[in-house]
Parts: sequence; C-alpha cells; structure tokens
Amino acid sequence: MVPDSEPADRIRALLLRNLAEVFGENDATRRRAAIEQLWAEDGVLYAPTGPVAGHAAIAEFAGALRATHPDFAYAPGNPQALHNAGRLGWGSGPRDEAPAYTGWDFILVEGGRIAALYVFLDEGSAESRRMLDAAGN
Repeated sequence: MVPDSEPADRIRALLLRNLAEVFGENDATRRRAAIEQLWAEDGVLYAPTGPVAGHAAIAEFAGALRATHPDFAYAPGNPQALHNAGRLGWGSGPRDEAPAYTGWDFILVEGGRIAALYVFLDEGSAESRRMLDAAGN
C-alpha cells in the first residue's frame, strides 16, 4: 500500500523542529515534550550506531548525544518535502564557527508525526568516526 502524502509544510516543520527541539535541546524535560509532539509513539531513529525505537529511547539517545557537545548548535539547510518524506542538510559545531561535522536527516511521516528518521553523517569528521567506532564499524 502506498502511504498518503503529508502536507509539505508539516514535513518541513517536523525536520526543523526535530533538529532544534530534540537534538539541539539541552533540557531533558523540554526535549521529551518535543519528542511527544513530533514523533509517533513507535517511531524509529536510524543512527550510525544502530536503530533506536520509541519516545524514551529516542530521548535517551538525543540526551547522550547532547552531552558529548552541549555547546554545539545546529545550522539547518533548506528542508525539502516529497509525498510523506523529507530531508534536511545541517551542520553542527560551536556557535559562530564552521561546523565540526555535517549530515542529512531523512524522515518518513505518518499521521503528521515522524515515523522514522535516518541520520546520515558526512564521512570524515571526528563525530562520524566516533559514531562508527561506537557501532563497531
């Protein structure tokens, strides 16, 4: 069965809000509230370290990632939407400096919420190597 299309504006908002309010948020309570608004209950995050499923696990993953560099900010590119999917290029690093690493988020949306997020880190950065090492790759 082919999934229904989702409104492009909603997909773009999900991409931008997820980057800022989930992965860019240092406060665990605000992060968890954003996850509950943006993610399907059974949503799956596919990171280089492996898949993570459900609100609690996604909150834990995002919190652990923030703890590795709490002073970093995300600089989003232009989000794109197509049917029930979207992608967003981004950079992350200390504020007002060149990004320490870059990547792409690709989401699948069902019922107006993120059902799946695939995180692609651009190869060669220290963060990409750290995540691949953590995954045993």
